[in-house]
Amino acid sequence: MLSYLVRRIVLLVFVLFGVSIITFALMHVIPGDRARLVAIYRWGYDDFSSRELNKVRQEIGVDIPFYRQYAWWLGRAVRGDLGYSLVTKRSVTAEILARVPATLELATAGFLLTVLIALPLGIACARRPSSWFDNLVMTGSLVGVAMPNFWLGLLLILIFSLTLNLLPVAGGGGPAHLILPAVTLGAGMAAVSTRIVRASLLEVLEQEYIAMARIKGLGEGTVLRRHALRNALIPVVTVLGLQLNHLIGGTVIVENVFGRPGVGQLIVEAIESRDIPVLQGGVLFLAFCFALVNLLIDLSYTFLDPRIRYGGSDG
Repeated sequence: MLSYLVRRIVLLVFVLFGVSIITFALMHVIPGDRARLVAIYRWGYDDFSSRELNKVRQEIGVDIPFYRQYAWWLGRAVRGDLGYSLVTKRSVTAEILARVPATLELATAGFLLTVLIALPLGIACARRPSSWFDNLVMTGSLVGVAMPNFWLGLLLILIFSLTLNLLPVAGGGGPAHLILPAVTLGAGMAAVSTRIVRASLLEVLEQEYIAMARIKGLGEGTVLRRHALRNALIPVVTVLGLQLNHLIGGTVIVENVFGRPGVGQLIVEAIESRDIPVLQGGVLFLAFCFALVNLLIDLSYTFLDPRIRYGGSDG
């Protein structure tokens, strides 16, 4: 188990290294004068001199070869220094950490909403397959899967904010500001997860040991709790983990639709202003979250099924 954990951590480092190279390279093939765009964001159109523009050029190192720029940035990043924003002049690490609570709040709310919807609905459908309730939920889940996040977000704003005036349109001021973004983020994932829970539980309920438990006289609720759910949860955890990764990426879209001040909105602002240090730091942070979530999902398998072991001898 320990050797497996070490291998995964080494792999995580390689993933972050690859992400940093790709992000750095992409920012250098984007057409346009990066120094001028940074100057425009910093001082406004035509409100800066050629001297200030040259200063920005030196600051972002446009004349330095790519590999030297990358090596310099990587050396600082390894020491925990992601540099300074070219627009706000603040530390990139501070910029990201200031936005993390809003993103974490949204991701947690969206994930909890997904679990609270998917588990009861999936279990209820599996207990009564092909019933009117099952057909209704499966039809609704198809609609949820096909509905893009941004479209659902705009629809919710139109209904609950602009028409009924029940919830705020945008911002991150309190719990009321969290409802519509969380529903937007969690609805699609709940639709997919409900179908997975149903399918996984139906498969387990057809196994011989479930039939044996019923023959012994155990009630259907007991069979479900003691024998079926735990085995059915392994593929569900895998899908929820993949959904969690999707959720992390989805925050970028949802935060911008609802104007929430999270890491996703910070990344989009950095793209618009060509603020390379902030963009690199933000993408690296999201990549780290992806890799960490995948690692935690793999480790959770041993808890759900003690037969699963990682490592050389007990593999």
